Amino acid sequence: MKVIVGSKNPAKYGAVQDAMRKLEMEAETIALEVESGVSKQPMTDQETIEGALHRARAALKEIDDADFAIGLEGGVVLGSTPSSEVMVCNWGALVAKDGKEYIAGGARIPLPDDFKEELLAGKELGDLMDEYCQRKDIRKHEGALGIFTDGAVSRMEMFQHVSELLIGQWRYNVKKQA
Repeated sequence: MKVIVGSKNPAKYGAVQDAMRKLEMEAETIALEVESGVSKQPMTDQETIEGALHRARAALKEIDDADFAIGLEGGVVLGSTPSSEVMVCNWGALVAKDGKEYIAGGARIPLPDDFKEELLAGKELGDLMDEYCQRKDIRKHEGALGIFTDGAVSRMEMFQHVSELLIGQWRYNVKKQA
């Protein structure tokens, strides 16, 4: 089996590898850097889903003998709950070689209110997090999710869960067709 991940981000690639191990699936897993096809900072669920789908579709086109490709995308949503104006959102997509597509969403938590203005001005959440934490490459490690849950759930763990949901849907449909 050959699986492609539409990103070289260590949190995303590691999440798919960990999901495959947890689900006891042996596969060659390849990370490819592909464009999301959406803005660098997706601002809605729909845009974030489109980014995940685009990553998976583009990655699958790159390697002919892959069984499926997974795209993972983080974004933000504004005004999604009465108590929070800005929340982090996470989506994944799996595109199989037979053309079937699956999506799954991850955790959502509120972000600091003062992030809203900078996000609306076009700043990426990853850059905001680096400034907020006075560190570099938060998006490649624990992510905003890990920071604002005090390490209870990291970005990689959340994307692993999304990957498990995607792979589980794919396996269910493969078995159903057999």
